[in-house]
Amino acid sequence: MAGALKATFLVTAPPDRSPGQRFRAEQWLKLLPEGAVDARVLALFNEAEYHRLHRPGGTARKAVDNLVALGRRAAQVVQAQRADVVYLFREAFILGPAFFEPLLERRVPVVFDFDDAIWLLEASEANAWVARHLKVPGKVDGIIARATTTTVGNDYLADYARRSSDRVHVIPTTLDVERYCPQPREPNDLVRIGWSGSPTTSRYLGLIERPLRRALSELPVELVVTGDPGFALPGAERVRVLAWDPATEIAEVGAFDIGLMPLPDDPWSRGKCGFKALLYMSLGVTPVVSPVGVNTEIVADGESGVLADSEDQWFTALRSLVEDADLRRRLGAAGRKTVVERYSGNVWAPRFLEVLQEAASRRMGD
Repeated sequence: MAGALKATFLVTAPPDRSPGQRFRAEQWLKLLPEGAVDARVLALFNEAEYHRLHRPGGTARKAVDNLVALGRRAAQVVQAQRADVVYLFREAFILGPAFFEPLLERRVPVVFDFDDAIWLLEASEANAWVARHLKVPGKVDGIIARATTTTVGNDYLADYARRSSDRVHVIPTTLDVERYCPQPREPNDLVRIGWSGSPTTSRYLGLIERPLRRALSELPVELVVTGDPGFALPGAERVRVLAWDPATEIAEVGAFDIGLMPLPDDPWSRGKCGFKALLYMSLGVTPVVSPVGVNTEIVADGESGVLADSEDQWFTALRSLVEDADLRRRLGAAGRKTVVERYSGNVWAPRFLEVLQEAASRRMGD
């Protein structure tokens, strides 16, 4: 195909806000050769709407925001049909059945991408009622079946997608390893145990509340929680809570000595792409993670991090790492090596471009 590939990206969030979107579409576009893709990135929500969407309450205002976003997405779908290929992240609209997707998939090649088990009903507490009554996760099968190509973040998601289509590719969530790299560490009397995420995922820290409390009580540590300003561990000392900021993310997470990723072993968590573990490892931070889903592929237990299941295993892992700085450095270095070799955006971005080009070169039924 001569000249730049004209691609329209239909995404949910404004730039630099949603982790999946940031480290899949947005990052890969930045890592492609200059002039390879003429990209238009069209977000469903603007900054103010997206911020309100994830806050509790404000149901009437959220309803208005969604109506505005619905009109915006309708206009974007019309624009997108002029592209060589459309990249659709997760869904065209967050509520209701698939309406826009069939219109697109009949008129332009579509690469459908997702990085969670989006065929399951899952939502934050702030939007639980709306999710139960207005979301239609069953629409995913039809979107996959009609899409020119579907890309997913791991084999668990691919197994599901292949029930509806044989045009499925696994492209893991990746990081720009030149930007996300180990940071200089200042001397600290306390070992910094950290977690990075959002208000919708901080509830998983409750799975390890007792090991954390015990660590804070018995070990020379501090707990740093980034991304949920409302997080609290009542009665515990040496807990710092930071708002997430893309401008400071690397410095703040890079200052962790140990990174936490607790997860329940359920269908939704098995679909996750291990981003927290990858983030920690890219920065040379030793991860301690639940052995759920792709985590067991990313983290080699005792070599590039630690897998912990029970509360006793979590505390034992934390204590061992707190007491042995050399062990933290060794596992941190091995984790960094894993990301550079297997999860580098610099390596996977060209494959992403190939998928876009392949989709653009074919039409359904050709």
